Amino acid sequence: MLTVLPLAGLAQTPQATEPTPTGKVFGGSQQFRTFSIGVNAGVLMPVVATGGSNDFTKWQLNYGYGANVKWQILHFLGLRADFMGGKVKGDNSRELGNGANPNRQYESFETTLKWSGSLNAVFNVATINWLHRQGAAQLYLSVGGGLAGYNPEVTTPGGVTTDYKPSGTIKEFYVPVGAGIKFRLSDITNLDLGYTMHYVDGDNFDGYNYNPPTKDKFSYAHVGIEFALGNRAKPQLQWHNAPAVMYDDLVAQKDQLKLELDAQKEANAKLAASVDKLQADSDGDGVSDLFDKCPNTPKTDKVDGSGCPLPKADTAKPGPVQVIITEDDRRLVRDAIANLEFATGKSDIKPASYPSLNRVADLLKRKNLSLKLAGHTDNVGNDASNMRLSKDRAESVKAYLVSQGANPSRIEATGYGETQPIASNKTAAGRQKNRRVEFTIY
Repeated sequence: MLTVLPLAGLAQTPQATEPTPTGKVFGGSQQFRTFSIGVNAGVLMPVVATGGSNDFTKWQLNYGYGANVKWQILHFLGLRADFMGGKVKGDNSRELGNGANPNRQYESFETTLKWSGSLNAVFNVATINWLHRQGAAQLYLSVGGGLAGYNPEVTTPGGVTTDYKPSGTIKEFYVPVGAGIKFRLSDITNLDLGYTMHYVDGDNFDGYNYNPPTKDKFSYAHVGIEFALGNRAKPQLQWHNAPAVMYDDLVAQKDQLKLELDAQKEANAKLAASVDKLQADSDGDGVSDLFDKCPNTPKTDKVDGSGCPLPKADTAKPGPVQVIITEDDRRLVRDAIANLEFATGKSDIKPASYPSLNRVADLLKRKNLSLKLAGHTDNVGNDASNMRLSKDRAESVKAYLVSQGANPSRIEATGYGETQPIASNKTAAGRQKNRRVEFTIY
């Protein structure tokens, strides 16, 4: 599994006292310490990093504590049983998004998490160390399922506090999803910094069902100490650096790798030459030499998508040409705008957009219409990058229409960056509307 390989190196000086691991790559788990126990403490919050609405407008930090037992099954996979308790609080002291005060039945809540137990799969994503034969730090992800017992109390604006369920403890299923980083302090102890999001299968955790009801969630950020169990002469499986053990085999493959890299460089050089050939435009008519069916066209001549001159107007009978743009034409352009998709943060058009763009190209050719492309972005990132991205996306649409036979001289591509928003950049929906390419036919 690639997940057990180190992803980054820390510039550290090896210590003379650093122990050499004795475990073999394919020697079985009996040569390692695979069981550990841990304790932790931190803060509980009625909010998760993935976002979403909450029944109360303001969340508060409160204490939490926990313990765990873990069985490391493989280098990258462990099975961990977690226990957790503490308190979670929130209130309605924060204004709503429109500036209004929340008009709700309860002013605040306090939930006592009496106990919770879950079983989690823990994935070792990365061991951050190339220089040492044993890792110094590792990233991990976890996911599982469990059962929580809790008791919410709610307080009205008048200061009256009541139990949400006077008859006893509420028990509900929840899904914990977490991530963290672990540091090896010694052969026995590890420092654990983690964050776990808990998705409760119900809308009772904060003692209030806001309309429409949504399932509650809370998170736990903690600092913990983990203690490895077993014979100290054996290394911990989770820290065993298999790539370091296989180092000798990698040295033997050095020459073969060099040959492959040389072959890749040659292939890259050929690719660069092909790109240069694709971009060449000897007569400057806006059509690549690779697609230009009429080379050496005078620069003053207007050409079609294949690089051939367009029929010249009859000067003996001058007169304006009336261009009629129908509602069907406008609808076709609106569909193209709605279906236009780019790769995230790039100017590459996704293939799903090709059919609607093909219809726009056909319209431009049939009616000899002109088209203005205006690229826009939201305000995420710096101004220069946004201006460049908006221009590149407009030019990318132009290039595609030209490749389908549209007249490049009748297509204008302009980038405006983040300077002309049509919605607020303070919300995800607004930023989505601002990331657009506008089409104007005339």
